Amino acid sequence: MARILLAEDEASVRSFVRRGLESQGHDIIEACDGGEALELLYRENFDLLLSDIVMPVMDGIALALKASANYPDMPVLLMTGYAAEKQRAHNMDSMIADVLSKPFTLDQLIKAVRRALDVQKGDKATTA
Repeated sequence: MARILLAEDEASVRSFVRRGLESQGHDIIEACDGGEALELLYRENFDLLLSDIVMPVMDGIALALKASANYPDMPVLLMTGYAAEKQRAHNMDSMIADVLSKPFTLDQLIKAVRRALDVQKGDKATTA
């Protein structure tokens, strides 16, 4: 399965996402803000960046831009509870696999991660 960097400042959301994705066999490395996530990206290899958009230190959009510039083959999946932030992220379609709207279900999370990883592998899965 995949090695996923999870950047989320809310501990309860981070725990929910980590447990859900670990139950699918993924290896999850957690960061509590964008700055910590960026440091981890520079030190370790990941198959996917899963990041909240609104976070302290560095937001998910800035993190996605840096990740895409340095690791163009790594898909980026964003999460947000704010409609304006979701629209801002959709303006970056070429860099971002998808944006999950909070609150989301475990099933929605698993499907979004699977689609992002399938696209990374070159399997042009369609999103419904």
